[in-house]
This record gives sequence, structure tokens and C-alpha cells, in this order.
Amino acid sequence: MEDINFFEKVYQVARLIPAGRVTSYGAIATYLGTKGSSRMVGWAMQAAGNAKPPVPAHRVVNRVGLLTAKASFGGNRMAEMLESEGVKVIDDQIQDFKSHFWDPMIELAL
Repeated sequence: MEDINFFEKVYQVARLIPAGRVTSYGAIATYLGTKGSSRMVGWAMQAAGNAKPPVPAHRVVNRVGLLTAKASFGGNRMAEMLESEGVKVIDDQIQDFKSHFWDPMIELAL
């Protein structure tokens, strides 16, 4: 991954998140060895709309399961996408967040 830019590294990790699971900006940053750069991961997710192959940016939320990027999807689209994958969302908050959380440090064990 060393020869690609940070956004593309973020996209590579995000593409591995299975349907029905979510991760956080911080978890991706930590996995990439850049703990503390969760805001940069958020910027990458905001710019992911034109990425090829597509990036499931709707599966990346804040550390407590809030849909902080909801506005980037327009209306309730982010929640609708998650709910279509079996993730229950109430008032922009993922319900039973811990059971849906996908930690790249564990799932992609280095």
C-alpha cells in the first residue's frame, strides 16, 4: 500500500467492510497506522462518490455509531442503505452498534 495515496488506502479498507457491518473513521485510521487522522478518513469518505471501484462509504460512521456523514448522502439515504443491509438506525444512530462493528485491526489481522 505504500505507493498509493492516503485516500486510496482508506478506500481499500472500506471496500472490505462486509454488508451489514460498519466501522469508524478512527478504526480505519488506526489500522492504517495513522491513529489520530480520523478526520482525514472522513474527508476521504466524503470524496468517495466518484471512486472506482465504488466505496461503501455508508458503512463508515463515527466512533459511537452516529451517521455524521448523513448530509453527504442526501436526506435519509445513508440510513436507508444501512437498513437495506440489516443495520437498524433510529435518529441517525446505529442500534446495537457493537454487534455490527467491524474492526479492521481484528478482521484484517496484520
